[in-house]
Amino acid sequence: MADPRALRTGRLWLRPVQYGDLTDLVVLKADPRVFAVMLGGVRTPEQAARELAEDIAFWGQRGAGMWSVRAAGDSAFLGLVGLHGRPDGRGIALRFALHAAAQGRGYASEAAGAALRFAHERAGLVRVIAVARASNIGSRQVLGAIGMVLFETYRRDGDEVLLYESVSPR
Repeated sequence: MADPRALRTGRLWLRPVQYGDLTDLVVLKADPRVFAVMLGGVRTPEQAARELAEDIAFWGQRGAGMWSVRAAGDSAFLGLVGLHGRPDGRGIALRFALHAAAQGRGYASEAAGAALRFAHERAGLVRVIAVARASNIGSRQVLGAIGMVLFETYRRDGDEVLLYESVSPR
């Protein structure tokens, strides 16, 4: 039986992360071209495994979480998108990271838009936030493209950080 939490878009297949994704996630999270700009930076294999366990648990706790992003045609692993609680307590945040080779093709907007719709329409989340460094133009473009609105800025480790939000019109 198909997982009812799985999502399909025109070009992508998103399914909740599972332990079988660990090898792909270790490679993605070790890539400085992708994870150097993330909170916490590049991950070790042990950190990637711990985060995967947390992501799987989050699905059980919140009815939403992280998805493995795969190409619809051949199921090639492209990256990660989804929702998780911010460690700073700011709320449930939309996160995404795609392999460098998959960037610049609109996949991030397609996947992030599907995840945001799931958050509001199926998981019942009224408010979703997202965080991006001011210098991360690509992420800022994705967040704007899916309708998230800038509402706050702050400084972290010397960087200007932008906080976006999407509020369901319930």
